[in-house]
Amino acid sequence: MHRFLLVLLMIVTACESGEAPMDQPRNDTSGTLPGPESAGGLGVDRSRAGTPAPDVEFEDPDGDPASVAGFRGKPLLLNLWATWCAPCIKELPTLDALAVREGERLQVVTLAEDERDKVEAFLAARNFRSLEAWVDPELTSMTALGVGTLPTTILYDAQGREIWRFTGDQDWTGKDAAALLAESRK
Repeated sequence: MHRFLLVLLMIVTACESGEAPMDQPRNDTSGTLPGPESAGGLGVDRSRAGTPAPDVEFEDPDGDPASVAGFRGKPLLLNLWATWCAPCIKELPTLDALAVREGERLQVVTLAEDERDKVEAFLAARNFRSLEAWVDPELTSMTALGVGTLPTTILYDAQGREIWRFTGDQDWTGKDAAALLAESRK
């Protein structure tokens, strides 16, 4: 029942999120880059900057246990998504292109909140070059990471500390994303 309610909440939130251009000014002074209005919680959030990645488990592409805390050594861009989430699907091609382009400097992990067979079929049908089936069918990572809306993308530095999180879809090959991703090289 708890899982059903969480999924229902994510669907409603994703459907209400809408899209706004990245060049829209923000009403706050939190130090974030320009982005969508924050009424729906969309855009860049740096409130957890410096927080170590939690040691929550999910499944790697081979079905073995993995955790965000285990990705140390180079920056990690962790994208939480689902096969039923339209904004998630929209940004996946740009995440794939980013992973291909930045593979030596940045780890890109797309963690699906779905069952493995569904995710594998979804990814195979789209012929992505770099995205793999990392899955969390129990939604434990969303809870541990404090994520309530999909897609949410979190950037961690090479030591596993959060830099920022972006809620909503993004063109991860665009200039706004490039400015955000440059923060991992500081």
